[in-house]
Amino acid sequence: QVQLVESGGGLVQTGGSLRLSCAASGNIFSINAMGWYRQAPGKQRELVARITSSTITNYADSVKGRFTISRDTANNTVYLQMNSLKPEDTGVYYCNVNARLQYSWGQGNFFNYWGHGTQVTVSS
Repeated sequence: QVQLVESGGGLVQTGGSLRLSCAASGNIFSINAMGWYRQAPGKQRELVARITSSTITNYADSVKGRFTISRDTANNTVYLQMNSLKPEDTGVYYCNVNARLQYSWGQGNFFNYWGHGTQVTVSS
């Protein structure tokens, strides 16, 4: 299985910064894409940023120019640097990893795994 440990959420004022981290562990054979999603109260979960194994990134329009996603491939860790935070960035941020596991008989298929979420609150 895959364990995802998220950290870095918290309370910050408008214009402030936070850095989220998500470390993946377990019997991982390889990781394809890693990303961050968020869910605000009463809204659907949405993609914030995603980075592929070849470091191609894509961002939600609402965070372009303010957020930066990066990954440490050797340590199976993904980061989200969030600058110029706005109240509308408030929500629970979930780490997502598309990974393939190693089994005694070989490698499985790629599946999406989710972290438990970390709360980000931006006060006005």
